[in-house]
This record gives sequence, structure tokens and C-alpha cells, in this order.
Amino acid sequence: MSSTRRRWILSIGGLAVVVIVVFGYFSVQPGKPVGGGGVDEVAVARDRSAGEVAQAYLDAVRSEDFTTAGALTDNPAESAAVWEQTRTALRVPVVFSFSPAAETGDVVRQSVTVSWQMAGGEAWTYAVTVPLAKAAGGWQVRWSPEVVHPRLAAGQRLAVPRSSASTVAVVDGAGSPLLHWSGADLAPVAGVRLDPSLVGAVKRAVTREAPAASASVALVDAAGATVATLFGTPPATAEPAKLTVELPVQAAADAAVAGANAPTTLVAIRPSTGGILAVAAGGGSDVPRAFQGLYPPGSTFKVVTGAAVLGAGTGLNTVLPCPGSTTVGTRTIRNADFDLGQVPLRTAFAESCNTTFATLAGDLPLDALPAAAARFGLAADFEIPGLTTQTGVVEPAGDKSEQAENSIGQGTVRTSPFGVALMSATVAKGGAVTPRLFADLDTEVNTGYQALPKAVLDGLRTMMREVVTQGRGSALAPYGASGKTGTAQYGDGSTAHGWFTGYRGDVAFAVLVETAGAAAPAVGVAGRFLAGLK
Repeated sequence: MSSTRRRWILSIGGLAVVVIVVFGYFSVQPGKPVGGGGVDEVAVARDRSAGEVAQAYLDAVRSEDFTTAGALTDNPAESAAVWEQTRTALRVPVVFSFSPAAETGDVVRQSVTVSWQMAGGEAWTYAVTVPLAKAAGGWQVRWSPEVVHPRLAAGQRLAVPRSSASTVAVVDGAGSPLLHWSGADLAPVAGVRLDPSLVGAVKRAVTREAPAASASVALVDAAGATVATLFGTPPATAEPAKLTVELPVQAAADAAVAGANAPTTLVAIRPSTGGILAVAAGGGSDVPRAFQGLYPPGSTFKVVTGAAVLGAGTGLNTVLPCPGSTTVGTRTIRNADFDLGQVPLRTAFAESCNTTFATLAGDLPLDALPAAAARFGLAADFEIPGLTTQTGVVEPAGDKSEQAENSIGQGTVRTSPFGVALMSATVAKGGAVTPRLFADLDTEVNTGYQALPKAVLDGLRTMMREVVTQGRGSALAPYGASGKTGTAQYGDGSTAHGWFTGYRGDVAFAVLVETAGAAAPAVGVAGRFLAGLK
């Protein structure tokens, strides 16, 4: 090996030793930056300008390295805690922008623009001042909550307000929870039973409002109370929808139809307000039948016929024949195996004398019954949010024979349980009733009605009361109700539905028991319902 080559190798070796020694020296010196970064790199800002320290601080915040950012301040723990709480509350990224300020003296106040990209694409932008001061190790951020927001003070925090509403979506007329949100769906609260069809009606009318596209940011105190809204509009409190249904009445209705062996439907209405208080279905019935099913109403329709007769001048005490059977036109009308002879109109009504009312109706104009029915809402057309309803169909008779059948709720007359309940509610109120299911959603009246004169309604009240005190509804005497029984043949006439409709105080109702054969089962349901009311 030549001497020149030997010297070249020794030079390279010596240089390597120098590099190793220098690297080792710097790697063990405290406070000196090493390419890996971390807290040690930024904790001491010696040889950095104020602008560079501010940039490092804000870069660490933007990267959510709040410990590293805090190490560049005179209060590392508080800086890290406040920034972490703020980022958790706002849940969106932050961007900072500034031009480094000129260094004059030992204190620099760096102006910074802060921008949070909020929900919905809106940016919340504001200016803060980041003060820096020279310390033994170099420039250092002087921490205060104002670095986060100029209005933030000790003991306060930033928060995104949420709606204060609970998961309750629908309450009853007294404010008791009925339905709650289960995800995006509605479900009865524990212990509450509502017919699924009624829940479906509510779902059609109640929709969960989508969250606002933009968020808001509030300044709150240590107790969480809002001090000020800093951005956006606070969310409105989402109040639950309020039904007119009342849990105690609904519970009484459910108990009344429980265990029914035939399709049984009960509808209750508050006459003074029109609020639907309860809808119950048992034995295979359902809510759509209550509001849309059309059935011959039987002798409950004598409320309408009685109004037409009273309006035509027949008095409560007018004595009339009540034979076991009679012929009107070409139709033979029969009673249910009884013959009362000569009795006042009020007694014929209480005992449900078909022959008396068919004879009286045969002498009325052929449009008299439809006109009278309309005065009870049986020709009205309502749009109740969430519900599809039909009160009844009462057309003019083709002749007096047909009118005789119609007068006792047979023939071509058809009504729904809802319509029959509305009829009794009209008598109880003494005026037209607009039914509603929601306290805060109005019913649209497409075709309204005007009730009969007070004198006629007063006469009906007297007769309906006597049905219970001394007539066919006497099983209900202990409950203080007024009403009317009904047996309605259908099909080939071999069987019949049973009805009872009436009112007590400010509760009007109708009960239909399909294929019952007589009114007695409906009277029994009515009795259980009235017994269950407080």
C-alpha cells in the first residue's frame, strides 16, 4: 500500500470518529433539539423567534397534540386541558392563520385568526391575541383562556347546546308520556297501551324534525348555564306533541273491551272540545273500523229520527201507538217481541219501539232524516291529522217504505262508531263538535254542520236519560249516563250487531259489538267503561 493511499484511509477514519463524537455530544445535551421532535423539541424555545414559537404552539393545537402545545406556555396543564375540552365540545377541526408580528421588547402580542369548520359547512371565524414573553429558555406563550376565545374566562368553557327535550315524543292531554322516540321510530312508553293503529295514526302526523344544518356555540359557566351565544342560533326546545287522548279514559276503554269474544270497538270524545279521549278495539276489531267502518246503526239512529219528529212538532208526552208490528208502505216493521199499546213518545224512545218511530217517519218528507242526521255531524267531512275518518252515509229514502226502515237504523243508513260517538257528543254539548286528535294540530273542516235548536236537543237529552233510568239501558243506571241502545240486523237478517251510545258529563262515547245479536253486550261494555272512569 502506498503512503498516499494509507494517509487517505486514516483521514476518512479520523473524520468518522469526529462525526460520532459530535453526534454523541449533541444527543446527550439537555434541551438541544434532535430530529425526532416531541416535547423536548418545543419545550425550550431558545434560538426561536416569537413568531416561530407561536407557529409551533398553534400547529400543535391544530394537530390535537395539546401536551406539546401546553409545554410552550407558562401554564402547560391548564392550556392542554382547556384546548382539549374545547376540541371535544366543538367536535370539528380548527385552522389558524397569522403573519408573525415584529419583535419589539420582551413581550409580543401575536394577532391570530381562528376558524372552526362547523356542521353544515359554516365557518366560525374570530380573532384572538396570543401574547408571548421572553423567558430564561426563550419565547414562551403567556397562557390565558382568551387565547382560545377573547370572551372565555377562567371557570367558563365553550359548548355546543343540544335540544333540552327528552326522548318523549308524544304526551296525553294531561302531559303524561305516551310515546317516545326509539331511534327514528315511535313506540309506547313502558306501561302504556295504545292500539297499534292509533300509534300509526300518530306516526303519520308526528315527524321528528331533522337536526339544524348549522351548530351554535355557547359560552357557559361552571354549572353549565349559558352566559352568551357566541355563534349561530341556539336550538329550540323540541316540545313533544300533545294528543287529546287521556290515559285514564284510554285505560278504562281498554279494560272495557278486554277479553271480548267478538269484534268490539269503543270511541270516546270530549263534547266541549271535540278531543278524542280514547279509542279501544278488542276481539279482532281495530282503530280503522272505529273511524272508517260503516255499519247499520240500528236503534241508536232513533236519536236522529227523534230529533226529526220533535222538530216536526211531536212532543215528549204525545201519546202514540206502539204495536208489536206495523206496516208502513210495503214494509212490515216489528218490535223485539213486545207490544206497549199507547205510550208517550219518551217511553217509546226509552223502550226502543220500532213501530212508533217507523210510523212517525213515514209521515215525514223523504229528506227529513238526512237533514236531521246532518245536524249531528253525520254528513260532516273532517281532516284530522293522522286519521282517515267517515262519520256516516244517510241518503234520502226512495219512498216511505224505505224511510220507515231507515228511521230505525236499518235500510240504507250506515254510520261509523266515530260518527255515532259524535252524534252523542253533539247532544251533550248542544252544538256542533269539531273532533280532534292533537291539542296542537287543528282539524280541517271540509264540511261542517250546525246542531239542532236547543229545544229539540233538550228533548233528546230527556229521552236519552230515560233510556237509562227506566228503559232498555237500565243496567247503566248506577253510572249516571244518558244514551241509546241499538240492535242492527245485517246481511240476511239472521244476526245483528249490538250498539250503545251515550254521554256522562263531558265524556261522550259509542260502543259497537259486532255479531252480538242484541244490544246487551254493548251495554255491558259501556258499563265497564263508565265504571272505570274517575
